[in-house]
Amino acid sequence: MIAPVIIGEPSTSAIMSVGQAPGRHEGKVQRPFGWTAGKTLFQWFESIGVDEESYRQQVYMAAVCRCFPGKNPKGGGDRVPNKQEIKNCSQWLQQEYQLIQPQLIIPIGKLAMEQYLEFKLLTDVVGKQHSQQLGEFAVDIIPLPHPSGLSTWFRKDPGKTLLQDALQLIQQHPAWQQAFLTRV
Repeated sequence: MIAPVIIGEPSTSAIMSVGQAPGRHEGKVQRPFGWTAGKTLFQWFESIGVDEESYRQQVYMAAVCRCFPGKNPKGGGDRVPNKQEIKNCSQWLQQEYQLIQPQLIIPIGKLAMEQYLEFKLLTDVVGKQHSQQLGEFAVDIIPLPHPSGLSTWFRKDPGKTLLQDALQLIQQHPAWQQAFLTRV
């Protein structure tokens, strides 16, 4: 893992998003999803009426791993964190759950989804709302695919339709409504 540690802005929101790990450019901007994948991610949220700055202010942004894992030695983007790296960072995620006690978790990408859900295919989980017990509290989980420029999954069906279904579920969730639609 390559420093610096990247975390989102402080937020007391009932919504938490969880990504995989920072990309190589996030260290420069000191923000999760601060580069190309973030542009795509925030376009998705803009499609349901929430701009990037509002999202960053109202949603606690976490990650499975906190540092850039390095480039994939075989090419094709960033290296996926290994089991030991995930384990090393898991204490931070657990503490964040306890502090924030989110009502809604939005895992972004397969690695983040795997921290909460068992599945074989993205089509099994994206576009659906899942309920889980995390420690002492219940939470709803609405996964999104990773917005990487290398991914084509969300650009064609069934991924395209399932992404839209997931965004609608997020928009209709009571925690989202409270965070974004009741503000004046």
